[in-house]
Amino acid sequence: MPAERKKQMRRQLRQWLSQLDPQQVRTRSQNAAHRLIQTDAFAQATTVMLYLPLTGEVDTRPIALRAWQDDKTVTVPLISHEQKHMIPVTLRSFEEPMNLDHLGVRSPRTGEPMPISMIDLVLVPGLGFDRNGRRLGRGAGFFDRFLARPDFGGVVCGVAFDEQVVDELPTDVHDVSMQMIVTDRQVLWLNPEQV
Repeated sequence: MPAERKKQMRRQLRQWLSQLDPQQVRTRSQNAAHRLIQTDAFAQATTVMLYLPLTGEVDTRPIALRAWQDDKTVTVPLISHEQKHMIPVTLRSFEEPMNLDHLGVRSPRTGEPMPISMIDLVLVPGLGFDRNGRRLGRGAGFFDRFLARPDFGGVVCGVAFDEQVVDELPTDVHDVSMQMIVTDRQVLWLNPEQV
């Protein structure tokens, strides 16, 4: 039953995201970035893993720019669809040549692998989140497998537009929960002692 509910929720959230115009995405992404940058989790991080946004996702480029300004290391996921895993690779500039996979996910061609144990804060995209920290991704499980690794000890932060945060989402046992969620309108601390 959770699989059917997840499918239905994904459909609803994709529909909502498809209605956002590019100006709304830019403005609201700036608001989310501003909120995230003010958190202790960001201030205390020396290495931040973020995602390069797909259409309709919160744009993380302002967060990367601030991280570089603060001398933080920025990493992004490099996804291996064949091996069904992702590794963090360094991103030093948006001018770096990028690879584009068949799903539209970008990653730097020259990014150096970063040990997962070095990452202090991971920004996670999602179609939806709930107020208990549960996340509804796109269904491939890359972030769930990555964040479940025993050598990861950083803060897990969902990033979304406020309407993507719902009261409750269907979950499976392998779904990894967020410790905090940042939107364009709020910061939700779900496990404050870990953030």
